[in-house]
Amino acid sequence: MPKAHLITLLCFLFTSLLVNSLSFAHTQDCLDGCSSSQAYGLSADEILAYVPPIFERAPVDYNLLNDRRYMRVNGRMEVFDAPNGNFVRVQEAGFNFVTALGEQDGWVRINANEWVRKEVLQDSNAVVSSFSGIFLKGEFPKYPVAWALNNIYPSKQPGGAPAESNGLIRRYTLLHIYSSVMVNGWEWYQIGIDKWIDQRHVGKVAPLDRPAEIDTERWISIDLFEQVIIVFEDTKPIFATLIASGLPQWQTREGLYHIYFRKTRDDMTGGVIGDDYYLIEEVPWTMYFDQGRALHGAYWHDGFGFRRSHGCVNLSITDAYWLYRWVAEEYESFVSLNVESYGPAVWVYHSAPYR
Repeated sequence: MPKAHLITLLCFLFTSLLVNSLSFAHTQDCLDGCSSSQAYGLSADEILAYVPPIFERAPVDYNLLNDRRYMRVNGRMEVFDAPNGNFVRVQEAGFNFVTALGEQDGWVRINANEWVRKEVLQDSNAVVSSFSGIFLKGEFPKYPVAWALNNIYPSKQPGGAPAESNGLIRRYTLLHIYSSVMVNGWEWYQIGIDKWIDQRHVGKVAPLDRPAEIDTERWISIDLFEQVIIVFEDTKPIFATLIASGLPQWQTREGLYHIYFRKTRDDMTGGVIGDDYYLIEEVPWTMYFDQGRALHGAYWHDGFGFRRSHGCVNLSITDAYWLYRWVAEEYESFVSLNVESYGPAVWVYHSAPYR
């Protein structure tokens, strides 16, 4: 067989395999001879013609983010009633955080009449996240939006290798999804002209209709697959942001709940000593909805968009503060565990199966 014919045949077979491996989100008339955007999604002209909405972010108050001196406890910690004072108790090793209330001669006061040696503590305010969510203006945009969860170079085509020529997308960048294509069981999102990204690298604000089970005007959806919450007033979405929900061994349970109790700050502890034990002091803007599971701010990590908790729903401090105040607008009485009426409904679900 002539060499030219052999090359033509191989190219045809490769193209056929590629086309057969893709499930198109939008039917296209043009396949062969088109650019990747034209073949697999919106054309360059369609993307350029779209005027994306501008979303206002929840305002970040850096004084609020750092209104405490947060400290990680390294290992087992002995507690005394004063610097070089009397022994009070032992805090066992684990995932432990405290807040520093004062410092004197190499000692740190963590609570009233409780002091510890400074060398067992490590400042952790540097990890407090400045991420915040967006206001949705009462409707979902024409094309869904999503946050990048990693620093990543988009690919030129669905399933392709990252292309540095496409420029680096920074973590937490808000993206617009123009179309999607299935490749080997995963969706690839078109986020620009010849720019594609694997769905596993984003947290998408997936549009959601009001479930029939919702029984309050104000309600919150928690999408465990996307790791995104959306805040609603009746059928209108008004706010969305990334979360960090429970790990597989400590899952955030699906179902319908209600916020029943809230505190501006609360200490949280759990797990088994020597295994998964944790004690975190002064967890900010805490709203309980399922027994001991709560929506709350997290000052000890900046890993939103991934499961990482013991069942609670972690938010950035900024987002938790906004949500706490939104709840308070209609439910001012949430000051004790003995409230007779429930607060906003919390709908916990997954928009796609876990894998």
